[in-house]
Amino acid sequence: MKLGVNVDHVATLRQARRESEPDPIEAALVCEKAGADSIVCHLREDRRHINDRDLKELKRQVTTRLNLEMSVNKEIVEIACAVKPHQATLVPERRQEITTEGGLDLISQKKKVRPAIQSLKEKGILVSLFIDPVKQQLETAKALGTDYIELHTGQYARSRTPTEIKQALQGLIVAVSLARSLGLGVNAGHGLNYKNVQEIARIKGIEELNIGHSIISRAVFVGLEQAVKEMLKLIR
Repeated sequence: MKLGVNVDHVATLRQARRESEPDPIEAALVCEKAGADSIVCHLREDRRHINDRDLKELKRQVTTRLNLEMSVNKEIVEIACAVKPHQATLVPERRQEITTEGGLDLISQKKKVRPAIQSLKEKGILVSLFIDPVKQQLETAKALGTDYIELHTGQYARSRTPTEIKQALQGLIVAVSLARSLGLGVNAGHGLNYKNVQEIARIKGIEELNIGHSIISRAVFVGLEQAVKEMLKLIR
């Protein structure tokens, strides 16, 4: 099980004061030193945290893999094609949202998603689609030609009762099995933390978990390197 660490909220803290620190690039290097398998960042259309300079520097300095979360906005696709991250994960994006609220609806968004995938793959960029664990979404992802899917674990993370948790986990297990049978690589993430991650980490077939907010929050108290090591210990 691999761990991708999202450094967006290091940039969020920087933007709160419009200063130069803390630097998400420095954070990424600390995460790599601690054992992270990839660095994740989301270049939003409103640049609320990660900005263009951050993305370019991350591509230049990250020595593991750089996974760029992004919308299918034409400008963002062009930037991604120029920077060439190792992987691009297409996600839904609304200006009003606090964080990503759910998976891409591939069925209704085919005409927007397909050309973005094609443009990215032409530049040699691996493509992943952030989707809910729903059969029709998985089958559409395969038809669109993506390399990976990232399963949205938000429903599981929000579940509170044993019944809700069991149902959410079973839905993810079924989705992973179907995705693998379709020949898709499988990652997962959203809302995962130090208390709920191990049940997801036990699901065979998931290659990588992408986690950000929880790790950066833990880093406030124990330091970033230790926070990453603690998460790695839990998932491995």
